[in-house]
Amino acid sequence: MTEGFQVGRHVLVPKHEVLPKNKVDELLESYKITLYQLPLIKNTDPAVKEVGGNPGDVIKITRESQTAGKAVIYKFVVEG
Repeated sequence: MTEGFQVGRHVLVPKHEVLPKNKVDELLESYKITLYQLPLIKNTDPAVKEVGGNPGDVIKITRESQTAGKAVIYKFVVEG
């Protein structure tokens, strides 16, 4: 890999961000789910590493969609 390469700047990588703990609680309450019902993402994923995600965090991924305009998904970070 090239030194200094930022995976988050690549055109094919959607925006990743760590969701603040208070927003995680709101998310889980609004969907009536637990953390373990979210899709999983490993802490070794390059995009998760770049945003500083750690096991136990929730990552908010926002991507452009031709049908929905903007699609937001949430993933639970696990040890990888």
